Amino acid sequence: MITNSRKKTYDMVYVALFTVLIIICSWISIPYVVPFTLQTFAIFLTFGVLGGKRAACSVGVYILLGLIGIPVFSNFTGGIGALAGTTGGYITGFLFSALVMWAMESLLGKKLWAAAVSMFLGLLVCYAFGTAWFMVVYTQSKGPVALGTVLGWCVVPFIIPDTLKIILALVLRGRLTKAFDRIA
Repeated sequence: MITNSRKKTYDMVYVALFTVLIIICSWISIPYVVPFTLQTFAIFLTFGVLGGKRAACSVGVYILLGLIGIPVFSNFTGGIGALAGTTGGYITGFLFSALVMWAMESLLGKKLWAAAVSMFLGLLVCYAFGTAWFMVVYTQSKGPVALGTVLGWCVVPFIIPDTLKIILALVLRGRLTKAFDRIA
């Protein structure tokens, strides 16, 4: 039987472990027509294995580490400048994604199909928040830009890779959840 104190310790260790996973995956860049990182894969895997509450904590810690200047974001960047730049909305969008996935988990439960729906909704939230942020920052620095243009730059090239990341996270979710359940 796990005591409440021991459960809290496990929770902190899992949050820290998956925060490190998000950091490492944000540093891994896959060359493609538009290069992409494994950052979103780590977000989805974190949610799939840890569940909504602990995943939101991991994503929050990741963003806070970057905010204070630790180079945890892609290309080993960090600081308020990284979050204030054109792609900072996608990073902040990860937190909103995690919160949406947590809310969906509360409504639909932890079944595989519910996790898949939650992850896709979380991805849409990240795309929406990040795209809106990109448009505001880009317009302030370089002038107006059309929504279709921004979607072509920031969303369309990532739809297939992000879908594949969700599928991989769903496949690994079951295996890792069983492994973590044996530990606890």
